[in-house]
Amino acid sequence: MATVSFTQMKHGTRQDYAMLQALEHSFYTKTAQRLHDELERQGQDSIDGYLISRLEHGLQSATRAWRDGANDDWVVAALLHDIGDGLAPQNHDRMAAEIIRPFVSEEVTWVIEHHGAFQMIYYAHHLTGWNPNERDQYRDHPYYQTAVDFCERWDQNCFDPNYDSQQLDFFVPFLERVFARKAYAAEFIKPADNQGLPKALAAS
Repeated sequence: MATVSFTQMKHGTRQDYAMLQALEHSFYTKTAQRLHDELERQGQDSIDGYLISRLEHGLQSATRAWRDGANDDWVVAALLHDIGDGLAPQNHDRMAAEIIRPFVSEEVTWVIEHHGAFQMIYYAHHLTGWNPNERDQYRDHPYYQTAVDFCERWDQNCFDPNYDSQQLDFFVPFLERVFARKAYAAEFIKPADNQGLPKALAAS
């Protein structure tokens, strides 16, 4: 396998970086597979005490989004919103947001980045020193209501061992479509495009 000529980046040549650029492109195309693998790991290595694994939580969230007619952005965001729990438990929401930021709308990224604060309305009153109204600091933000709705419809209710979720392989095409997009393309990022969630369907 060809390798670079340098041991310090500042000594690299044009040929070195042309080769790396080509190899990096090939590596980037496997992002969806690596995310799939991490989700699978969450099915085996998860936070104790819940009735379901973190993988199943993500599957329930994504399934509810899909059954509500959500687009690829929201389905993938729902699937990945807690993917940081194992690697960044203190800022898992921001980690998930950074994974999806180059590929989905600004609204979706903002909701995922802040969902941890919005979820506190459901439980923080049970914990000493925690603020259940943490989300109030964002009340004037244009995506505030979308985050409220995401947490209510596709997060806080996704801990049910009897819910009929789609399996992980069902969501592979969603991951592949989203992470095959051109990073930061305006057609996908859609800055300041406040759409909200799709209307909830009765069957969901």
